Amino acid sequence: MVDLRSDTVTHPSLGMRRAMAAAEVGDDVFGEDPTAIALQKTVATMLGKEAALFVPSGMMGNQLGIYVHTSPGDEVILERQSHIFNYESGSASSLCGVTLHPIKGQEGRFTKEQLHGALRHGHYWESRSALLCLENTLNIAGGLLFPLPELKDLAGYAHSCGLSCHLDGARLWNASVATGIPVKDYAAPFDTVTVCLSKGLGAPVGSVFAGTAETVERAHRRRKELGAGMRQLGVLAAAGLYALEHNLGDLEQDHANARHLAKGLAVLAGLDVRPPETNIVLVNLRGQPIGPRASSTL
Repeated sequence: MVDLRSDTVTHPSLGMRRAMAAAEVGDDVFGEDPTAIALQKTVATMLGKEAALFVPSGMMGNQLGIYVHTSPGDEVILERQSHIFNYESGSASSLCGVTLHPIKGQEGRFTKEQLHGALRHGHYWESRSALLCLENTLNIAGGLLFPLPELKDLAGYAHSCGLSCHLDGARLWNASVATGIPVKDYAAPFDTVTVCLSKGLGAPVGSVFAGTAETVERAHRRRKELGAGMRQLGVLAAAGLYALEHNLGDLEQDHANARHLAKGLAVLAGLDVRPPETNIVLVNLRGQPIGPRASSTL
């Protein structure tokens, strides 16, 4: 049986396990784990950011992005199909004290005009529009790409209005492989970015949060507050380094496999299949709307 529920069910390869076993380690709480430091520097360079921080999950990376750019009572603008709005346990309110303002866009994307309409105007009785969060690729929408010109347009307008910008790039590697655009170009319009190592790249645990050195320093303290100060982190960081060195090239084959699966399913009676742009195939019974519960990822 092939498990197609998600690209998160991958297991570490033998080579990755060997790299983990052989990792040079130190106490990361003391800033002494050389493998963790190497991973963070590698990802920061790839994303074109000053610094980066290993975190246990993409959700923590996103919540750090919200935390460092907002104050309690602020408002975060995002699309209503976004992972932060749907799948992060309401933690933006419980951990950061902010409210979420979801825009109803089209398949996870929205326009600058819609963003303009969502902005608060600074009245003291309103929440303060403080942060724009975008996502690439768009998970619920079936791994669709958020085109770079649109990302730049939205982030540029948000910045001109005084908002910070965070990118949930859980599958940003997939966007880069599908388009040939370097991840640093996708990351450039944003103040902070989160990328995942455990989705499609085969690492068992981990994401990386990136931004300016000052922002990452604040996020580092917050990570500790949330109980994620880790000791011999290099065992996990080694898996991430191995994935970036050996597994990025496999994503192109994942996309091809997704297209092959979609083509085969499309000929079956009673199924509606959305042709994939990356590695997620949305399938549903004909006559029923295609939604997140009908998704499968390669």
